[in-house]
Amino acid sequence: MNRDLIKQARGETPADLVLKNCKVINVFTKTIETEDIAIANGIILGTGNYKGKQEVDCKDYYVSPGFLDGHVHIESSMTTPGEYARLVMPNGTTTVIADSHEIANVCGKTGIEYMIASAKEVPLDVFMMIPSCVPATNFETSGATLGSQEIKEMKDYPTVLGLGEMMNYPGVINGDTEVHNKLDAYSDRFIDGHAPSVFGNDLNAYVLAGVKTDHECTHAEELVDKIKRGMYIHLREGSQTRNVLDLLPGVRDAYLHRLLFCSDDLHPSDILSVGHINNNINIAIKEGLDPISAIQMATINVAECYGLRQHGAIAPGYYADFVLFKDLFHIDPEFVYKKGKLVAKDHQPLFEAKKIDNALVHNTIHFNPDDFEYKYHLKSGFVNVIQLVKNNVTTRRHVEQVTLVDGDVILDENRDLLKLFVVERHHNTGNIGKALLSGYGLKHAAIALSVAHDSHNVIVVGDNEMDIRVALKAIKEINGGIVLVEQGKVYDALPLEVAGLMTDKSGEFVKEKLEHMEKRARQLGVAKEIDDPFLVLAFLSLPVIPDLKCTDKGLFDVRRFKLIPLEAGEDQ
Repeated sequence: MNRDLIKQARGETPADLVLKNCKVINVFTKTIETEDIAIANGIILGTGNYKGKQEVDCKDYYVSPGFLDGHVHIESSMTTPGEYARLVMPNGTTTVIADSHEIANVCGKTGIEYMIASAKEVPLDVFMMIPSCVPATNFETSGATLGSQEIKEMKDYPTVLGLGEMMNYPGVINGDTEVHNKLDAYSDRFIDGHAPSVFGNDLNAYVLAGVKTDHECTHAEELVDKIKRGMYIHLREGSQTRNVLDLLPGVRDAYLHRLLFCSDDLHPSDILSVGHINNNINIAIKEGLDPISAIQMATINVAECYGLRQHGAIAPGYYADFVLFKDLFHIDPEFVYKKGKLVAKDHQPLFEAKKIDNALVHNTIHFNPDDFEYKYHLKSGFVNVIQLVKNNVTTRRHVEQVTLVDGDVILDENRDLLKLFVVERHHNTGNIGKALLSGYGLKHAAIALSVAHDSHNVIVVGDNEMDIRVALKAIKEINGGIVLVEQGKVYDALPLEVAGLMTDKSGEFVKEKLEHMEKRARQLGVAKEIDDPFLVLAFLSLPVIPDLKCTDKGLFDVRRFKLIPLEAGEDQ
C-alpha cells in the first residue's frame, strides 16, 4: 500500500478529495452517520473527520454506495455500451453485471469482444458473464454457436466473472453432456441461472450442478424455495417483465443478504422516464421496505454475490463510487461519482461515449423477403395460438378455430388474431416459422424487428401479407432494427446497425423513435395492457420461457421442450 495513502487515511496529511458533512449510508450496520469521506486514487481512504486538498460540502445529501445491476443485457437497451453508460450512470448505477448473449447469438466471440472493448471506453464498470446458451436451444437457428471449448477460451478475458445464465435448465437437469461440459469449465467461477417454475428435485439437481442465481422468480413462494437451496435471487424490473412488486411479499430480514436487484432488459424510454436500479429501490421503499435494506439489495448484496470485493460499500479500500440524493424515501440522484470523479450531475452524464468501429458486427441481415411463402397450408381450422400474458414475457397456449380458404388462414376483422412469422436472418437458410398470436391487437398494419430473443432472427406480426412483406423488406434495407408499416408504407423505423440489435446514436434518439412508433401502434389497436409493444414481440421467439413460442423452425412448446404442429390435436 502507498505510504502516502496511509498518511491521508490517518489524517496526517490532507486527502486528495474530501466529501464533507455527508449523511453516510452504511450498508454493513444499516445506520446513517454524518461524517466526511476521504478519497484518493479512486478509492475510499476512510470516513470520519478529514481535511482535503479539494473539499465538497455535502451537508444536505445522503451518500450511498453506487448502485450495481446484478443482471443485464446491455443490447436490450438498443444502445452500445458507451451510450448505455450515459443512460444509466445519471441514475446512480456505477457497475453492471452484463451477459452479452444477445450479440453472441448474432456474432459469436466477435460480438462479445466488441462489447468488452466498447465498455472499456466509459467510466461504468461492466463485468461480463460469458453466454452459456448460444443458441438457447437446438430448436432455432442462431448466427453463431458457442460450445464448451469456445466459452472455455473466453474464461480469462478481461472483466469476465463467470458463466452467463444457464437457460437450458432441462439440459442441466437431464444431464446433457455438452451442457455439463460448459458448467464444468466454469466450476471454479460464478454461474448464473435461469430456472422459471423449477421446483423440488429438479431444482435440487439444477443447484447441485453449480448454478448460484435466478432472476426468473414470479411469486414469493418460488423466491423462498430457491433461497432455501442456497441461491441468490434477483428482483427484476425490466421494460416488459416486472417482478419486484410480486416478490416483495417474500422478502424477510433473515435472508435479505441473498436478494439482489437487476433490470435484465430495459429500454431507454423507461430509463429516461423512471430510472434504472434506483427505480427498483424506489418501488421497494414505496411498498414499505426499509430504505437501507433496499439500498443493500442494490449495492453490497450484489457485490458480495459476485465477489466484487471493492464494490458496494462506503468503507476504506472500496472504490469511491457514490450516489448523492436528498430524499431517502425517493432516491433521485443529483450527483454521481465513479472512482472519485464526478460523472453525472442533475440527471446528465458528464462524459462522452467513444464509438468503437468493428465491421464484423455490421451487415448482419442475410435473407431475401421475396423468397418466403406466407401461407399456412392447414387441413384443420383448429390451431394452437400464442396468447400473451399481461406484464410478462410468458405466454399461454390457447386453441382456437379459424377460417381456412385453400388451407390458408383468413383473419376475421372482429377477432383479436394476428399472423406471426419468424424469418431466419443469419445464414439465408430460408427457414420461416409460422404461428398465430392473440392479445396484441394490431389492425391494418405490421411490425417487424431484428431483435427477437435469443437467436435474433426477424420476427414480424401483422394482419395482411402486403404490410408483412413491406416490413421485412424495410428491415433488410436498414440493416436491422424495428419497423412499423401501415397500408403498404413504412410509417417509421429505428435502424439498429450494430448486429441488428444496437445503435451508436443516443438513448434519447432511440426513445424518440420508439415513442413515435408506439403512439401510432396504439392508434392501430395495440392493446393498452401491453406495457412495451416492441419488447413483448421480441420475446415471442424465446423458447426457454413458457408456454408457447415460435422460432424460425416452427411452433415450440416450452413445457414439453419440443416443436409442435400449428394444428391442434395432432400432437396433444
